[in-house]
Amino acid sequence: MTAPRVSFVIGGVQKGGTTALARYLSRHPGIVLPRSKEAHVFDAPDFDDRGSAADVDGLYAPHFPDDVTPGALHGDATPIYVFHPVFVARIARYNPAMRWILVLRDPVDRAISQYYMERGRGDETLPLALALLAERRRLKGHGSDFSHRSPLRHHSYLARGDYATQLDTLRDHFPEPQILVLQSRALRADPAACVERALAFLGLPAVPGPHAYPDVFTGDYHGRRLPRLLRPWVAWMLRRELRALRERYGIAFDL
Repeated sequence: MTAPRVSFVIGGVQKGGTTALARYLSRHPGIVLPRSKEAHVFDAPDFDDRGSAADVDGLYAPHFPDDVTPGALHGDATPIYVFHPVFVARIARYNPAMRWILVLRDPVDRAISQYYMERGRGDETLPLALALLAERRRLKGHGSDFSHRSPLRHHSYLARGDYATQLDTLRDHFPEPQILVLQSRALRADPAACVERALAFLGLPAVPGPHAYPDVFTGDYHGRRLPRLLRPWVAWMLRRELRALRERYGIAFDL
């Protein structure tokens, strides 16, 4: 039986620094990532849950170059994977040995950043505060709607910050040694150390340096003038999720 093609995922979180980490890791000669960084295989609206691992490999094949170093690790950097239990379960069926790398960002900053991304794409028209207040109503009835225009993809500003629940789901399907959790603030402050941790987690040697590390959040919402009480208000909306993350996983953010 042929081993599954993809052996690790940078599976979350959106707007957490996954693009930067994928760029840094792609320099390693033992790592191959999709040409577009995000393959979106397991969250595809037409994903067939009856398919075999070989079928999933067939879906992945067009995303990778043909001239790959023998023995290189194939990875995928699609940050929505950790967001929904269905995607996690699909990945577990495909490859129970899959290794997960998560980059967690302060969920308040993450939510605001996603809002401005959706606004820039033309997928959000409401002011920020109204978009956050409207989220629960918008997502109602779309919990398993994986279509490209689904509100679940575009308006899940607060829901994607429920990291404790997402980690619970991961732990239900994968043993703890197969999960590496990084924080985006550490990736920004010391990218070389985070890359070294990720490579060690994947069983790969470090690449001789030095290397340049572009800013993690270039083009983010920083520099915009936000209402003074906005961040405390969003933190209050996420208070239960933040408390669960701290109590169950010992992860806290300086809000």
